[in-house]
Amino acid sequence: MSLKGKAYIAGIYEHPVRKAPNLSTPQIHMESAIGALADAGLTLQDVDAYYCAGDAPGLGPLSMIEYIGLPNVRHMDSTDTGGSSYVLHVEHAAAMIAMGKAKVCLITLAGRPNSEGQATGTAARAFNGAPDEGFEQIFGTTVVNMYAMCAQRHMYEYGTTSEQLAWIKVAASHHAQHNEHALLRKVVTVEDVVNSPMIADPLHRLDCCVITDGGGAIVVVAPEIMKSLSRPRIKLLGAGESPKNILGGKVDLTYSGARWSGPMAFAEAGVKPSDIKYASIYDSFTITVLEQIEDLGFCEKGKGGAFVSDGNLISGVGKLPFNTDGGGLCNNHPANRGGLTKVLEAVRQARGEAHPKVQVPNCDLVLAHGTGGSLGTRHGSATIILERE
Repeated sequence: MSLKGKAYIAGIYEHPVRKAPNLSTPQIHMESAIGALADAGLTLQDVDAYYCAGDAPGLGPLSMIEYIGLPNVRHMDSTDTGGSSYVLHVEHAAAMIAMGKAKVCLITLAGRPNSEGQATGTAARAFNGAPDEGFEQIFGTTVVNMYAMCAQRHMYEYGTTSEQLAWIKVAASHHAQHNEHALLRKVVTVEDVVNSPMIADPLHRLDCCVITDGGGAIVVVAPEIMKSLSRPRIKLLGAGESPKNILGGKVDLTYSGARWSGPMAFAEAGVKPSDIKYASIYDSFTITVLEQIEDLGFCEKGKGGAFVSDGNLISGVGKLPFNTDGGGLCNNHPANRGGLTKVLEAVRQARGEAHPKVQVPNCDLVLAHGTGGSLGTRHGSATIILERE
């Protein structure tokens, strides 16, 4: 069953906090929920399906449904694929709507890693019983060194340079300067990036995303609900999801799961990468963006370095404006699950509600993509394509 045109995004909200010592994680979930429903013109009583991921405390959806105060929920989903979770949830919500099991789906995200002093990605992961850890932890794997391995391999295979990766951060910073809530609003240069401290060769500090508190919410609705609301109609055209793992050690570090999720979304939507006016691309590190841009079909594999250079990702300058809120590299990365914020900015662009300095003209077709887990090991990828009617 195709999901094309079966659901709409009616409401969005991004929590403005980046450090919230006086707010609990459930409070951020609830405030985000209320904000997105208000944006849609709906109430807590209208919600009949609820979605969250591993950032939700307690018993996940069971705890949050009660805390937020959702009396009419009859479907819930706590699928957790890390940073791709909330892109994937849009697809899952649309599927429930298409099957007639829901009409108003609420998706919320919240986290406080900044206030709680959680790991920055440079510390070894703790054992938690996962089947892979006994084989990998002995080598001292961390988040950042796994992504650095991907960057090193891409450089070896295709001649990608640190300067080319730096252009991704430069583009994000050009956009973040216009976002009053962005954690890092200073515009940086290629030289600033490559001269920042080395964290894991070849990734410098400015190649890495920010760590923030925060959250957000999305409201996905059935077509008949959308027709009753006085909001721009942002329709789901296509969606795809896929895992990628290390295949018993036969992993190719130069590509992501977007190799599969992207083509599925484009096929369902009936459009091509060249048709996309704006793209929200998951940006935990600069190399994450470069590989996903290739895998989604915006350029040939191995040509990502040249594609992202010279401002090609900057709105008003390049041909593929990306992450016009500043993205995870400069704006916000709550609970290490930035996929939700990718959907928010894609919807803003499609509505024409992005900051005037970064709004893409005639932006009627947009893409949001999330990657969760580790690009260097196992991860999930999710892609959605949206159109303004």
